[in-house]
Amino acid sequence: MSGLAVVSISKAFGEHAAVDGVAFDLAEREVLALLGPSGGGKSTLLNLIAGLEAPDAGDIRWDGQSLLGLPTHRRGFGLMFQDYALFPHKNVAANVGFGLRMQGKSRAEVEAGVARSLDLVGLAGFERRDVNTLSGGEQQRVALARALAPRPRLLMLDEPLGALDRALRERLLDELGAILRRLHQTAIYVTHDQEEAFALADRIIILRDGRVAQAGRPAEVYAAPANRFVAEFLGLKNVLPGVVQHEAGRATALTALGQVPVSNASLAAGAAVEVVLRPDGARLVDPGPMGASGPNGTGGLKLEGRIVDKSFRGNRNLAVLEAADVRLSFSFPAGQALPEVGEVLHLYLVPAAIHVMPSADGAARREAARG
Repeated sequence: MSGLAVVSISKAFGEHAAVDGVAFDLAEREVLALLGPSGGGKSTLLNLIAGLEAPDAGDIRWDGQSLLGLPTHRRGFGLMFQDYALFPHKNVAANVGFGLRMQGKSRAEVEAGVARSLDLVGLAGFERRDVNTLSGGEQQRVALARALAPRPRLLMLDEPLGALDRALRERLLDELGAILRRLHQTAIYVTHDQEEAFALADRIIILRDGRVAQAGRPAEVYAAPANRFVAEFLGLKNVLPGVVQHEAGRATALTALGQVPVSNASLAAGAAVEVVLRPDGARLVDPGPMGASGPNGTGGLKLEGRIVDKSFRGNRNLAVLEAADVRLSFSFPAGQALPEVGEVLHLYLVPAAIHVMPSADGAARREAARG
């Protein structure tokens, strides 16, 4: 295929498997986010692709050709790190032009490339500035310009916004996305922040303990996490154990909250499952009877519980309620008035906000039984 292919790559440090059998493809012009908690293997995987580390097993290919043994500077990849790694004794132009000079470009070509890259990141005219006098956001732009100046076939960014404050990070995230799209730049973006990954990436790979926990398009992964780890990592904390029941041609999961509709027809009766209730899928309703099919026959789930905490989160209000000895969190538009703490909240969860997945514990028990 055209682009990058990571083939069952593994890397251990002592007895610790930092990357364990990871495999994926990255097409040209595609942006991939490697997402996961600290220690999940994201940076090690990036270092392996860049050639800064050698794998213990597997292969890394570009356009079908193995890159193993090829030095970092000959892979044609651009790198940008969280600490920017700017040369403190060089000015902006010398920093941005470093990769171009390494390519053997002429002085005129270097100057033209520096000017082009600085204009791209909004720093036209900064060539003679001392990098030590720049703000954090300006240094981040210089680092990005330096990575882009040699026109890399693959750009790799390792937590590039992690050192910035929230307001600046959000602004630069929008700018970075626009730059990558404008250049049709193939890129791998490493982060532990799911909002950054969702905003930038065409696809995401979630890593856990050096292995792929789930891969797919951001909206698909968020709507249908593969397991409890992925759900909770993405901020979906409302996860309940349940057991599938089939009755009158209708599948439900029996949980502490009662019966929850199941849309996954492949789940057999008696299967152990985990039910995810997305916090943004709740709608306030008036108390009173409601059929099992929900408002207007749409399906879904009616809930009521006592509010134990609530907080203002900018454009959203967060309410924590207790129902059937289970604590659940839901979010509502900031302009929507909620009952006070201690009062009962009545809500309806839309069908799209309910996801039922096989239980990892149940799968482990079945494997043990077979053994």
